[in-house]
Amino acid sequence: MKRLRKTSFNLRSTIGVTAVLAMASLFYTPSSSAQTYLLRISSENTPSHVQTRALSRFAESVEAASDGRIDVEFYHSAQLFRDRNVISALAAGKVEMAVPGTWQLDRFVPDMGVYMLPLFYGRTVEQHHQVRDGALGDEISRRIESDLGVHVPGRWLDLGYAHLFFTDQQVRRHEDLKDLRIRVPGGIANAARIEAFGAKPTVIAWPDLPQALRDRRVAGMITTHETVRSAELWESGVSYVFEDKEYFAQYVPLIGGRFWQGLPDDLKAVIDSSWEQVVDQEREDAIASQNEARETLASQGIQIATPDADALAKWRLIAREKEPEIVQQVGIDPQLVIQAENELDN
Repeated sequence: MKRLRKTSFNLRSTIGVTAVLAMASLFYTPSSSAQTYLLRISSENTPSHVQTRALSRFAESVEAASDGRIDVEFYHSAQLFRDRNVISALAAGKVEMAVPGTWQLDRFVPDMGVYMLPLFYGRTVEQHHQVRDGALGDEISRRIESDLGVHVPGRWLDLGYAHLFFTDQQVRRHEDLKDLRIRVPGGIANAARIEAFGAKPTVIAWPDLPQALRDRRVAGMITTHETVRSAELWESGVSYVFEDKEYFAQYVPLIGGRFWQGLPDDLKAVIDSSWEQVVDQEREDAIASQNEARETLASQGIQIATPDADALAKWRLIAREKEPEIVQQVGIDPQLVIQAENELDN
């Protein structure tokens, strides 16, 4: 009888546990026991920068839309990595997301150099977006994904135009550039473009540039209005700007392949959707930021000269004479250049 009572008790217990589990399943939701994923985002820009503000909005959107299943940690001001080092950090799984500038990527993905070609010199913002948000942009993003083992969640963020800034020499037209020594941030296309205009490109590290300007080791440099404002380069002698739209700088969103492959499909959709929601606002903010910086430069006495569309088109053709050599040296797929030409023509 004792054995029977014990058996009977165990049977009743088993039935009870089964009933409890069955009841619990009625109230089960996927989020109640879903895995949490850590998404660390790295940026070298400061909190006030337009890119940083956009990434903050993105981080908030991802956490909200995922019901906390994605835990986002956003590190700005190079708290984790400088952009020049972040690609290797992504590959090693030391960070899950980064948004480096286009100028950081062509050494890893040579086809990125297509946007630095003279073909794009002096183009409008609308033309840049038409190509970069279109079929060519999709193909470049696909090649970035393939070459770096990452995911590109969508369109790229804007920084804006780089122009030519000078200390003592006021440049009002392209002919005034002859024999001027101009600092370039590096890159074959930058140097070739400057040479095509008759100037002499010189590579100087950014930390050394203010002193180089003060010592007049260079007559000018390629950079953006915002960069001149943030570094207060009028204190180093910058007095003039020639707004010739040397190139159009952007930031490329990269998500580490290891993290991306480990996400379920619904969270992948959350990330792509959240990214798309911030792009248009960031681009508007970037334009506003560059315009505000331009006003600041003018208030500091920097004189502004802007070549007209005809002059830009004329000198674009002159610079394009060097384009085949640039394409070969950088290692750009010539078919991408043809595709870019066709998309610009349309």
